[in-house]
Amino acid sequence: MSASPDRRTVLRGAALAGAACFGAAACGTGEQKPDATRPASDAPTELGPASAVPVGGARLYAEQRLMVSQPTKGEFKCFSTVCTHMGAVLNKIEKEQGVCPLHGSRFDVATGKVVHGPATRPLEEVPVRVRNGKLMAG
Repeated sequence: MSASPDRRTVLRGAALAGAACFGAAACGTGEQKPDATRPASDAPTELGPASAVPVGGARLYAEQRLMVSQPTKGEFKCFSTVCTHMGAVLNKIEKEQGVCPLHGSRFDVATGKVVHGPATRPLEEVPVRVRNGKLMAG
């Protein structure tokens, strides 16, 4: 019969593993892992009236960390506003591009694709639909 490690040994091992993970992340490429941008809940979120998103433009929903665009009348696209470079949150829209304040990455509001780096991966797309005139994301 083998002896179980004591509590102190288990905690020490967990702390060392956490430090190793932190160190690996700090020395990595700086790219955010894809699942780090996912919301904690998959439940649909009401964002408000669809009419609040201009045709040919976009709107940020800061609290929900989402950006919704309407490339053509009645067609809506939704993206996470968590930058795929270092995980900062996009804070404004300029010239039909979502802008990250940390390193200046820019993303096309209609496609989520990178327009200007250092980000190399597009924003994560989030399902969106209109129900009773309201935008529902997720």
